Amino acid sequence: MEWANLGAALAMALAMAIMLGRLFAGPSLYDRVLAANSFGTKTVLLLLIFSLLVGRADGVDIALLYALINFIATIAILKFFRYRSLEIALAQMSLRRAIDGDDD
Repeated sequence: MEWANLGAALAMALAMAIMLGRLFAGPSLYDRVLAANSFGTKTVLLLLIFSLLVGRADGVDIALLYALINFIATIAILKFFRYRSLEIALAQMSLRRAIDGDDD
């Protein structure tokens, strides 16, 4: 079973290397963001496999925390490149609510 975990860790490291290549060679911004998000997801999986290899359950908590950070960072990056600022999106949302007359 330990050989299977080691093989999975090596396969995940290879997949992460491929994602790094895609991150640097991506033709568009969205390809690069997708590659960065995929790299983060593969990092979470590698952390889980590593915690299985070492035999400690602490890695699961760290992997979950990293997954949440990866998700929030991806959303923030996409919002930044769409509006060129994180604050403009919030101002536009409040302006739309004021125009539409929503009192939620």
